[in-house]
Amino acid sequence: MVNKITVLLGDITTLDVDIIVNAANNSLLGGGGVDGAIHYMAGPELKEECRKLGGCKDGEAKITNAYNLKCKKIIHTVGPIYKDGKHDEEQVLRNCYINSMALAEQYRLENNLDEITIAFPCISTGAFRFPKARACKIAIDTVSNSSYDKINVIFVCYEELDYTIYREMLNINN
Repeated sequence: MVNKITVLLGDITTLDVDIIVNAANNSLLGGGGVDGAIHYMAGPELKEECRKLGGCKDGEAKITNAYNLKCKKIIHTVGPIYKDGKHDEEQVLRNCYINSMALAEQYRLENNLDEITIAFPCISTGAFRFPKARACKIAIDTVSNSSYDKINVIFVCYEELDYTIYREMLNINN
C-alpha cells in the first residue's frame, strides 16, 4: 500500500514533487488539456526527448526529464478513449496507474531515495470522456492496492467537480 494519498485542487505543472504524470496522447508530442500545459511549461526540450521515444501505447507509460518544470521527472501515460465501457477501457486506465507507479518505484530505487512523491492528473476524464466517478474509483483503488509503500501519491484535480469526487471517495471532510 502506498505511504500517503492526498488530493489537491490546482495546476499539476506548478508542483515541486519528484514526478508528475502526464495524461498524454499516443504520439507523446503534446496535445490539449494537461498534456498541452505540461509541454508548454516544460519547454521545447520535452518535445525533442519525446520524439525519440517512438510514442506510447494505451495503458503504457514512459519517463522523461522535466526541463523547466519544478518536478524532477515526468511520466507520460496514455489513457483510454472511453467508448461505452465494453472495450477494456477500465483495464487500460488501471494499467496507466500500474505502469506509472512501477516507473516511479524504479526511479526511486535507481536514485536510492527513501521515498518519493508522484502527482497524477485525472487521466482520460477530459477529451477522452471517461466517466469521472468511475475513473476516480479506478485511480484510488489501483494506487491504494499497489505494493509500493515508499511512494506518496497526490491526485491533482484541475476542476472543482473532480476535486469533490476524489474527496468524497477518500472520505476527506475538511
